[in-house]
Amino acid sequence: MGRDWARYWRAGRRPLEAMHAHFERHVYHRHSHDTYSFGVTETGAQSFTCRGAAHTSAAGMVMAFNPDDPHDGHAADALGFTYRIVHIGPELVADALADATGRRAPLPLFAAPLVADAAAAGALRAFHRALLDPAATALRRDELLAGTVAHLVRAAATQAPPDPPKTGTSAAMAARARRFLEDRLLDDPTAEELARATGGSRFAVYRAFVARYGMPPSDYQRLLRLRRARTLIADGVPIGEAAAATGFADQSHLTRWFVRCFGLTPGAYREAAQV
Repeated sequence: MGRDWARYWRAGRRPLEAMHAHFERHVYHRHSHDTYSFGVTETGAQSFTCRGAAHTSAAGMVMAFNPDDPHDGHAADALGFTYRIVHIGPELVADALADATGRRAPLPLFAAPLVADAAAAGALRAFHRALLDPAATALRRDELLAGTVAHLVRAAATQAPPDPPKTGTSAAMAARARRFLEDRLLDDPTAEELARATGGSRFAVYRAFVARYGMPPSDYQRLLRLRRARTLIADGVPIGEAAAATGFADQSHLTRWFVRCFGLTPGAYREAAQV
């Protein structure tokens, strides 16, 4: 893929991962993560859409995605972009905030996907470098994790996400559809079956789901399968077996979508585990 390159790191079973990459030709398919994802652009510019609007992250800017924030991404010009991104599980964010404040609090919500804050960008870069540095100690990484979360929350987060959807609302219908897809990960339900399970018409379910999760149910179904495949691969399951266990036609099918959504191959992800 031209001069594209990516270096990945993950912390074994802990929900913490990081990537350092340069992309000129790679185009991210619309996807989301089950983690908070914070990126800082180092050179060039990355264009992406998120929450129904187009954005461009130039050098020094921070991208802040909440769990399940749908987004895509590609280079803004032929020169490409270099960026660092970390994926932090909600439980780690909650723990860091509880340590900082002395009490448990609702998870933060980042209202805008772009943050222009030099201190937050600097903290994120330092944390990312420590994650990819084999000489960095676990204690140093934990300290930088706490500091980075604190910087980002102070710079851009609201106090809490919206209240859970009330029964009967379109958001509740979308949530029921999501649970149905999660519970029947390997099934191949029709739109009519999804509508019956969620209490709405096919059109109403589709419209509610896209409004809530930023993509059609079929795309989200594939994303759930990709997330499950990631977990299996991280646990040491051979890639071909992980593909079969998560509803992909074969290893090549899984690999194509893995690269489109995560920016690296399943094999590279498998090899990125922290020793």
